[in-house]
Parts: sequence; structure tokens; C-alpha cells
Amino acid sequence: MLNIDIVVIVIILANVIVSLKGLNDFSFFERYKFNIGGIRRGEQLRMLASGFLHVDLMHLFFNMFTLYFFAPVVLNSLGNVKFLVVYFGSLFVGNLFSLFFHKDEYHYSAVGASGAVSGVLFSSILFEPERSILMPFPMPGYLFAIAYLLFSIYGMKSRTGNIGHDAHFGGAVGGYVVTLILAPYLFQENPLMIGLLAIPIIILFVMQRLGKL
Repeated sequence: MLNIDIVVIVIILANVIVSLKGLNDFSFFERYKFNIGGIRRGEQLRMLASGFLHVDLMHLFFNMFTLYFFAPVVLNSLGNVKFLVVYFGSLFVGNLFSLFFHKDEYHYSAVGASGAVSGVLFSSILFEPERSILMPFPMPGYLFAIAYLLFSIYGMKSRTGNIGHDAHFGGAVGGYVVTLILAPYLFQENPLMIGLLAIPIIILFVMQRLGKL
């Protein structure tokens, strides 16, 4: 069993409590979900609160299980306060990506901690790039990270499935950037890995500039 810090336990409990409230109270769910129209009307709290709501128990379990598995690496490397900066920074950047790519879709809605969790996942990969990830078969973390971002770009372009690919991508970018700001020594330890993980981000930027998304 992993040794989980109280900070992660509190985050998981907050997600469980808020998600269960949302699943049993439709008006609460509608009031705090990520919604373009609501945010553009000035309801900025949705940018944070939506990251603690989930569409069902499986969605909640998958996000919390992933957080439980990868959070210790980031905690051990950065400490509690900086871990929280990575978590909430990733959540915010993920929702900013959704807001940017869907800014004219007033009915667009989304929920979930996936952006924040993606950021924690990518932060852990920066610290332990060779760590094996079972998704769906064992592969080094850095290869998974590149594949994850490329798949997210594909999902953003094709809009396949009921998945917030832009929030996933934005959260991963948030975790990547915030971690490098908080731990700049990584540039000296593994500059090649940092460069490799930047490639999908550059691809997304170029595609957006060319109007391909």
C-alpha cells in the first residue's frame, strides 16, 4: 500500500463529498459544473468547483485511483504546498483550455478532476520518466505521456466520445509547466526528456495557429 499524505486524502475526500452531492442534487450539479455560458456570465467559481464534480462513480473512481497512484512521486519531490500548486494549477489550466477551445459554444459543459490529475501524472513523469505505466500494457512513462498528448490532440480535432480532451491536454500542460517552474533543476538533469514532452505541445500550438483544430 502506498504511503499517502494527508493532503491527498483531503483532496480525495473533497472529490467524493462534492461528487456525491452533485450526483444526488441536480440543481447543485448544474450550478457548479463547467459551462461556457455560465462562466461567460461571470460565474467564475465553476472553473474550480467543476473539478470536484463527476458524472458517475466510475468516473470518480478512475480519477481518484490515478491520483492515489501518482501523487506520492510529486509529493516526495516537491512537498505538500508545491504539490497543491501543481494540482490546482493543472485544474485551472485544463479549464482554461476548455474555455478557449469552446468559447463560442455556450451550452458546452464538462466536469471532473481529469485536468488536475493529468497534471499530477505529467509532473510525476518529469521526476520519474522511466517509471512503467500499465496503460493498457507496460511502457515507460515518457512514451505514455507523448502518446497521451497526441491522442488528446486527435480527440480535440475529431471530437470523438464524450471526453474533455482539451481539459486533459491543458491539465497535462499545466502540470508540465508548473513543475518545471517549481523544479528548474530538471532542465539540467534531463533536458532531452523535457524536449520530447514538449513536442506534442508545439504540435497543438502550430495546429491551432493554422486553424486545424
